[in-house]
Amino acid sequence: MSVSSPPAPETAVPEKGRQGGLPVWALGVLPLLLIIAAVGAFAALGGPGLGERRGPPAEELVVEKTVLKPGTIELTVRNDGPDAVKVAQVTVNEAFAQFDGAREPVKRLGTTTVRVQQPWVEGEAYEVVLVTSTGGTVAHPIDVAVLTPDEDSSFFALMALLGIYVGVIPVALGMLWLPWIRRIPAGVLRVVMAVTVGLLAFLAVDATLEGFELAAAGSQAFGGAGLVLIGAVVAYLLLSGVSAWLHGRRRAASAAGASAGHLAMLVAVGIGLHNLGEGVAIGSAYSSGALALGAFLVVGFALHNTTEGLAIVAPIAHTKPSLARLGLLGLIAGGPAVLGAWIGAAAFNTSVAAFLFGFGAGAIVQVIVQLAPTLRDGTGRTLNPPAVAGLVAGMGIMFVTGLLVAV
Repeated sequence: MSVSSPPAPETAVPEKGRQGGLPVWALGVLPLLLIIAAVGAFAALGGPGLGERRGPPAEELVVEKTVLKPGTIELTVRNDGPDAVKVAQVTVNEAFAQFDGAREPVKRLGTTTVRVQQPWVEGEAYEVVLVTSTGGTVAHPIDVAVLTPDEDSSFFALMALLGIYVGVIPVALGMLWLPWIRRIPAGVLRVVMAVTVGLLAFLAVDATLEGFELAAAGSQAFGGAGLVLIGAVVAYLLLSGVSAWLHGRRRAASAAGASAGHLAMLVAVGIGLHNLGEGVAIGSAYSSGALALGAFLVVGFALHNTTEGLAIVAPIAHTKPSLARLGLLGLIAGGPAVLGAWIGAAAFNTSVAAFLFGFGAGAIVQVIVQLAPTLRDGTGRTLNPPAVAGLVAGMGIMFVTGLLVAV
């Protein structure tokens, strides 16, 4: 004779979307409204308990852009400090000069353009000093005075052409290694993959250092070096999400070729984001009138980027991608250099450029994580002797070609 267990007590199911008589959305919004009300009341009462700040005002102006036109020097400045700043006088090479603009105080994070009436001689060096109403000074050197090009349609067409020279053509030439990679043994291919990872590791370090350098020269109020790290984290997470989505699609695919194509696409995206930063550097150099530097960057980056094509085709060595697929990979990797050149020429901002370099570095790190399993030997070791040799060789190749670039 079996004894049935007593029925379990019924549990009350709360009404969906409500808790304690209030909708769920209201429970989330209510604390936010209270915080806003508290901050507003504190500001309305004049910040009781803080007292008045004593001492001289904190004046921090950052020169973000320099434009040289016949007889004038234009400086775009941003107020990085907490207090409003008024430009009272301007000197050029220790001589007072007339200027227009910045007659009103520049508020925090505000920008203004100071147009200095100053005849200048091409090729000579100048130092422009902004003197604030409290006697503070902001010095801005111009190492070589060169007429700033007009930003018209022909100039942007030139930027597009330079982006193609720097990004698309070198990557396409590097992809011509595909037939050779297809004929090498599996052990040698692992070394080539290690070289690829070494190339990418160098690019990640290079992009990070470039970002830090730009952040140091730009607006610290927007985060400075933190922008580089934020950009890297955002790119890593974003590309990780894209990779997970592609992996889900790949599981439904039939062949290993889908995995190889997945890796090649990630490599192309990472390299493309790095080339975006290089394009920004070129565009800003030409826009600021540093034509010699811009031309040198084009030649250096073009030689430097040729090896990037090898990094793209290495994961698909044993597949048979179509020409359209290869063209798409090359365009994804090299095309962003054109966009970067336009950004640098039209609206260069050191903070944005620093974020973009960090974004590229984070994307490359995520790609390296994806490529690391391809280096494993028969015992499952990733850092085996051939792989280590390939990593060092890849970084060495990029270092030698990087000596051709002076940024």
